[in-house]
Amino acid sequence: MNSPLDRLSLRGMRFDCIVGLFDFERNTPQPVELDVTLHFDTRNAARFGKLSSTVDYSRLLGELRFILVAGRFRLLESAAEAVAAWMLAPPSQDVPRPQIERVDVHLSKLVALSGAAVPTLEIQRQRSDFQMVTETKSFGFVDIIFETKECGVYRERIYPKTVLPTHVHHHLDESELVLGDGLLLQGQPAAPGVAHTWPRGFPHRYENVTDLEQSFICIDRPAFIPTDEIEVDVPVEKLTRTEPTRFF
Repeated sequence: MNSPLDRLSLRGMRFDCIVGLFDFERNTPQPVELDVTLHFDTRNAARFGKLSSTVDYSRLLGELRFILVAGRFRLLESAAEAVAAWMLAPPSQDVPRPQIERVDVHLSKLVALSGAAVPTLEIQRQRSDFQMVTETKSFGFVDIIFETKECGVYRERIYPKTVLPTHVHHHLDESELVLGDGLLLQGQPAAPGVAHTWPRGFPHRYENVTDLEQSFICIDRPAFIPTDEIEVDVPVEKLTRTEPTRFF
């Protein structure tokens, strides 16, 4: 008989983000509270003391905050589903960790009803609930983590010694959080845990200078439009960055 899976929880995470349908909710961030429990085998971490054998919860906290802040979800249900899908995704080469088998997500809108009650959604998902689609690109792979019409959450993985060419979008806004420790953004080193938001028409470019696949989370609003990724010829030395935000 298989042993029950171990459980790692992060409780009481509080973020200010856009979540809701109404005009005032679309314009003003509101506080949400997130609790998650991850079910996986921790025995290798216990025996060998390697962070790569467990979940780096400092990094996870930042990844979840980025998804909720950048996603600007319309429904609590969409936000919770995106969070669950990200935690259950297979690990990438540049950020090794165990495969998570199941997650429990509790997500609350703390002031949605002016203190009269706190709406809270609780979901349980397991790995088999998500059939992740991976698209092959000239620069590597795009893992489609979660999509609605209004928002898409993706993991972009760049081949070793490969460039994701300079491009712009005219019909979507894009936010990206660097995960690996080997990417150049706009020709300069990009630190893991740092995010940038690219307004429409803003050229941006990544290069993987390492011998290992490197990745970042990409959130598009609305969801990715294939015809709206337009390569542009801008010299690398003329590329600039938007204001960075550190998430971990």
